[in-house]
Amino acid sequence: MRTFRSRLIQLHQCRGTDWKVLRSFLTFDPTLQSIYDMSATQLRQFHIPGEHASLLYEDLHMKKPWRFPHIKAGEIRAITRFDEAYPERLSHIYDAPWVIYCIGNTALLNEQQALNVVGSRNHSRDAEAMMKLILTPIVTKGWTIVSGLALGVDTLAHQIALDHDAGTVAVLGSGFKHIYPKENQLLASIIAKNGLLLSEYPPDRGPEKHHFPERNRIISGLSLGTFIVEARKRSGSLITADQAMDQGREVFCLPGRMTDSYSEGTNRLIQQGAKLVLEAKDILDELPNFHENETSTI
Repeated sequence: MRTFRSRLIQLHQCRGTDWKVLRSFLTFDPTLQSIYDMSATQLRQFHIPGEHASLLYEDLHMKKPWRFPHIKAGEIRAITRFDEAYPERLSHIYDAPWVIYCIGNTALLNEQQALNVVGSRNHSRDAEAMMKLILTPIVTKGWTIVSGLALGVDTLAHQIALDHDAGTVAVLGSGFKHIYPKENQLLASIIAKNGLLLSEYPPDRGPEKHHFPERNRIISGLSLGTFIVEARKRSGSLITADQAMDQGREVFCLPGRMTDSYSEGTNRLIQQGAKLVLEAKDILDELPNFHENETSTI
C-alpha cells in the first residue's frame, strides 16, 4: 500500500514532472491519491504537454515497485520536504525541493555553520593560494563547506574541506548515476564517504543545462553565507549570489584587479553591497559563531 511519502517520491521521479507540476498536484490534492486515478488526458489540466502527460501516466502505473521509497543505511536516501530529516534552513526558501536524494553523512544537512563557496571553472593562478589562506581558518573552526562539484573553484573548496577533515556538501546538477563533470567522479566518491552528495534530481536523471542554475538555490539555501572567489561578468556564480540575496543570506566576494576578467563579476557585486573579503575574519565576523554562543543545558 502506498503512503503519501512514497507517492510523492514516485511522482517526483516520473517523467513529465517538475517543481511547478508537483506544486500543482499538491494544491489540487494534498494526499496525491487522486492523481493515480487520472487519465493522461486529465493530467494535461496541470499544464503538462500531451507527450509528457503520457509519459507521466505510464510511469505512475508501472507494476514494479518504485525505486528508493524507503531509507536504507549506506544507500541513496530520499528525503521529502515533509520529513523530519529535511534541512530546516532549506525548507524556508520559496522553491525548496520537494524531494532531495543523499549519499553520505545526512547530519550535514542541518549543520548550523555552513558556508558555500563558488566561483569560476577557469580561475586565475592565484585562486588556490587565496582560497587556502581564507578558507583554512574557517574549516578548522568547524565550518562545513557547500559547493557544486564543478571544476575550478568548487573543486578547490571541496578539497580544502576534505584536507582538514571538515564537512563538505556537494550539490549536483544531475542524478547520482550521471556524475558531472566526469573529471570529478573520484572526488564525488570521496565526498560520498567523507561528506555528503546531494541532488534534487532522481538518480537516473542526466545533467541538463537548466539544472545548474536550479541547483544554485540549494547551494545558497543550505548555507548562512555565499563566498564568491572569482566570477566573470556573466557567470553562474552570480546566479548563486542573486539566490542568496533573495533568501536573505550574506554574500562575500574576493576582490580583484579591474583589468582581470576573472574578477569583473565579483568586483561588481562588491560595488552593489557584497562584503569585501581579504581574510577569514571578514567572513567569520559577519556570521554567527554557534560554538561560542552555545549555552549549557546541564
